[in-house]
Amino acid sequence: MKNLTLFIIVVFQSFFAISQDLTADEIIKNSEEKYRGKSSKITMTVTIERPKWSREMTLTSWNKGNDYSISVITAPAKDAGSVMLKREKEIYNYVPSIERVIKLPPSMMMQNWMGTDLTNDDLVRETSMVEDYSAKLMGVESIENREAYKIELNPKPEAAVVWTKVIIWIDKKEFLQLKTEFYDEDDFLVNTFIGKDIKEIGGRILTSKMEVIPADKPGNKTIMQYNNIEFDIDIEESFFSTQNMKKIR
Repeated sequence: MKNLTLFIIVVFQSFFAISQDLTADEIIKNSEEKYRGKSSKITMTVTIERPKWSREMTLTSWNKGNDYSISVITAPAKDAGSVMLKREKEIYNYVPSIERVIKLPPSMMMQNWMGTDLTNDDLVRETSMVEDYSAKLMGVESIENREAYKIELNPKPEAAVVWTKVIIWIDKKEFLQLKTEFYDEDDFLVNTFIGKDIKEIGGRILTSKMEVIPADKPGNKTIMQYNNIEFDIDIEESFFSTQNMKKIR
């Protein structure tokens, strides 16, 4: 009887452990929720590294849901006041030197933003991986001594996305995005995003630094350092207007 009781306990524990396993979609959803709030205000420093030089700029970004964001460069002086606005599917730039608001056509979305290794699409994209990609759990690997789920994502037929394959490593404990690889239509690696410097920021445990490394440009790197994040701030949709682009600082 004792052995039978032990056997039942082991079977129950095994069943419970299996039932607690997360699907690839659940893992990604947990990770996306970790980095997003209903709204947010972010200040960051962006460093562009090249083999023979580097430069730095700072910016502040306000976001509401997935459809609204506005970012203003605050330094250096020659770039200060440049603004990018996203309203649903439309993207606008404000160029202070000519005092003009320019709507970006789709053809410009893959151009590099402000000389970084980020494209205009990278900066404003709020793609939901769960909605736009089919996810497959490939296993568990170690990234910087942290156990991480390895997940492969392939776009759903109806999804309007740039990448034909994405591989992402998500920390098992905190659901942090530790590494993401982006592949083009020829299955070539284009960019690698690496999350670093895990710490509490904005009341959450997050990767406070993101490195963007292009595969075809040795020595090139863009580093995004999050200095401060405020989640769930009170902000109206009217804040995200082309009129406000000329006023925001």
